[in-house]
Amino acid sequence: MLYGICHLSIVPLRLEPSDKSELVSQVLYGDYFKIIEKRKAWSKIRLGFDNYEGWIDNKQLVEISKEQYEALHKEQPIVATDLVEFIEDEHKQLFPIPIGACVNGLHLLNHKHDGNTHSETFVKSNLIKTAFLYLNAPYLWGGKTPFGIDCSGFTQMVYKLNGHKLLRDASQQATQGESLSFIEESEAGDLAFFDNSEGHIVHVGIIMEDNYIIHAHGKVRIDRLDHSGIYNHEQRRHTHKLRVIKKIV
Repeated sequence: MLYGICHLSIVPLRLEPSDKSELVSQVLYGDYFKIIEKRKAWSKIRLGFDNYEGWIDNKQLVEISKEQYEALHKEQPIVATDLVEFIEDEHKQLFPIPIGACVNGLHLLNHKHDGNTHSETFVKSNLIKTAFLYLNAPYLWGGKTPFGIDCSGFTQMVYKLNGHKLLRDASQQATQGESLSFIEESEAGDLAFFDNSEGHIVHVGIIMEDNYIIHAHGKVRIDRLDHSGIYNHEQRRHTHKLRVIKKIV
């Protein structure tokens, strides 16, 4: 088994080994992973943080040892908390890194970083404050940064920045935590999941106080939440059908 770490700011994780393939997620600076299949130009990886799999260009990874991987896996993630910061390599070149990137592997890459970071676990009430950092970020299928993010990438990153682990996709996140029967039982920071006409969970958002929800739909936005689902005031209709509410923290 081979292992690797991302040494660049934002790297596409694709469904198939091709630049034309669907973007399924993004690998942020400092994300470490197992290389489960290596080809001449592409590697299929499994991320250490959430076990998510996809293909990455071999030019966009640095191999590390099993011992280094395991050491990173045991550590609490140290995450960058500035919207954009820079790391400096051994040649004094600067590389941008986005909020939510991990800096645990700086020593492995011989990089330096003097921006703001934390490795704490914050209380549930802090989740909404963090969510507002992404407000109006454009929707991007597979995205995980304020410059483009999808619904489950948004919830995962908000929770990550508060020291909590969520899986990558909405359907996976819906398997976590404790189900609540009614909106009235929920608290700000709980997750609401929504399904399509076939009953598949396809959307997730973070519940706010007073029956509002913040979620990524076109952009990260705030809408009303009721027993039917998400009500978009601009469109004057429900855009998502409520399936389940989960208490994760």
